[in-house]
Amino acid sequence: MILHTIVPPELIFQDKEAVFSGQIPITRNGIPMIVEQDGQMYKVIRIMSSNPADYLNAELSPGTSIPMYE
Repeated sequence: MILHTIVPPELIFQDKEAVFSGQIPITRNGIPMIVEQDGQMYKVIRIMSSNPADYLNAELSPGTSIPMYE
């Protein structure tokens, strides 16, 4: 089977529910993203935007922490 998709393989072939159970989809300033809660902060896992300019925003790059409430 060959899949031609932009979706990451770990989302297609999910083998461990615990890995993905802590991931939360949110929208911050109109930018959809997947985050994990870390205390009172969110850790950005993945940006899900179709706007290429959103990926250039260093404050929202994967691995950075953003506050839960603005």
